[in-house]
Amino acid sequence: MRIEYPGALYHITARGNGKAMIFIDDDDMYKFLDTLDICTKAFNFICHGYCIMGNHYHILIETPDANLSAGIHRLNSIYAQYFNKQHDRVGHVFQGRFKAILVQRDNYLLELCRYIVLNPVRAGIVNHPAEYKWSSYCHTIGTAEKSTSFLTTDWILAQFDSNFSLARRSYINFVMDGINADSPMKDIRTGTILGSKSFMEALINRISEYKDDINIPREQRYACRENLSSLFKDLRFLIKESRNELIFTAYSKHGYTKKELAEFINLHVVTIGRIIKEKETFTGKTQS
Repeated sequence: MRIEYPGALYHITARGNGKAMIFIDDDDMYKFLDTLDICTKAFNFICHGYCIMGNHYHILIETPDANLSAGIHRLNSIYAQYFNKQHDRVGHVFQGRFKAILVQRDNYLLELCRYIVLNPVRAGIVNHPAEYKWSSYCHTIGTAEKSTSFLTTDWILAQFDSNFSLARRSYINFVMDGINADSPMKDIRTGTILGSKSFMEALINRISEYKDDINIPREQRYACRENLSSLFKDLRFLIKESRNELIFTAYSKHGYTKKELAEFINLHVVTIGRIIKEKETFTGKTQS
């Protein structure tokens, strides 16, 4: 499961098991795009950009119906069954669960669209994104040989000009300017969220609803938690009992692990465990 809500925007990536190839020939590429088309329509996804490469793919998906996990699971399952049958193989095609980064639309959607289509250039496969037909770039600028009905380009082009011809020229310049620009991925917070501080704060109420759901990755459940430096202000001057109370709070309320606490406070992990156990016994509360 992932943190899901209506209108959420995600940067999705999935890689081949053991870094193996998941797209061996053009037939594989076309099959994946056809499957993405089916799933986009079936789950009412809005796809703003994509790039499929030898051993992984990138998709930028908006979910009006808060159903990301179900849709991407269907996409990967259908393609994996095809891939194994097509290439006479068995076993896992993808390496574990797909990765989903929750994205702030206003600040990062354009940046990510550019980042995604520049992947083949950064990898040295082509010199220009227009030379790579397995991304959304050529569809966005109107030069693709084959139409892709699941891709939505109106929002992206509207950010440049109301005239589509002028917008496409501006988009081309924008993408090429990104070759030497910093990656937007450097701004990812807690490994799962790409957005400003205000975006993070707006998510607090949403995320707090899931903090006890162990089916959702820990880093997402506690994405908006206070950092340890804020929780343990003036650590050197805390009396032992106050410190131990904060240790228990950091563990039970904010989801920090015993190992993380031990490394930060410079105590043995066994000592941290004993402190937590004593507090749990005293309060009658345990952490699942």
